[in-house]
Amino acid sequence: QGQLVESGGGLVQAGGSMRLSCAASGRTFMNYAMGWFRQPPGKEREFVAAITYALSTTYSDSVKGRFTISRDNAKNTVHLQMNVLKPEDTAIYYCAADRTYGLHTASAAYDYWGQGTQVTVAS
Repeated sequence: QGQLVESGGGLVQAGGSMRLSCAASGRTFMNYAMGWFRQPPGKEREFVAAITYALSTTYSDSVKGRFTISRDNAKNTVHLQMNVLKPEDTAIYYCAADRTYGLHTASAAYDYWGQGTQVTVAS
């Protein structure tokens, strides 16, 4: 049974940066595609970014050019570097693992989820 644990959330001023990390344990997620999702207050969970084992990436239009997803397969970790943060980026951010090799934006494609970490961007 695998587990994903997010860290790095908190409060940041608009225009600032923050780096989220996701540590996997209990099994290796090296061959899994990994993704980040977020759930803004009062809204549905939405896709943010995903990365395959081979380091192909995809991003939502709302974060493209500002956020960067990366992974360290040897350390079983995934990161989300967030720059030029905006108040509308405020959300709970979730890490997820997809046992297939593709880049999926639908949450239903992901098999494992972390508990989430709160990111608040103050205006």
